[in-house]
Amino acid sequence: MKATGIVRRIDELGRVVIPKEIRRTLRIREGDPLELFTDRDELMLKKYSPIASVERFAEGTAKSLSEQSGYLAAITDSDVVLAASGTGKKAIAGKTVSEKLTEIMASRRSYLASRAESGDVYPVTAEDGAEFTAEIIVPIVANGDCLGTVILLSQEEGRVMEGSAVKLARLTADIIAGQFE
Repeated sequence: MKATGIVRRIDELGRVVIPKEIRRTLRIREGDPLELFTDRDELMLKKYSPIASVERFAEGTAKSLSEQSGYLAAITDSDVVLAASGTGKKAIAGKTVSEKLTEIMASRRSYLASRAESGDVYPVTAEDGAEFTAEIIVPIVANGDCLGTVILLSQEEGRVMEGSAVKLARLTADIIAGQFE
């Protein structure tokens, strides 16, 4: 654990303010759920991710989705790529999601793009070094909250994602969302 040197007092209602710099660094936004842990005399806060609790399920789902679609498949929570499967997975697996992907999650709308059709193919991760030529991004929405995304990616020049891949990504997002309703 890393000391910050910041001290805050608890108010009469038991509240404590998390400094803006720490919230920004840890990507904690207003309304985000936090999980509380205790260990003897320590209190720890952790950003809660319901999808991370089913990480093994996400790994199997990404693998199956990649095999069925033939594309690189990824499943994210609101902060990180939890699982990736297919050619090029090392470029995105375990990395922080990009700001553009965060915006797509906030809109709760699917996004489909292909460079072959002059579309904007957005980076999936903040440190995205991979060049993708086509993508499908489908938010995972359960009980009105966006928990993450299902993503299909291609690095093949001239690739346009077909309708069956879009349906497969939407079905996968619905199945994952169903785990939380």
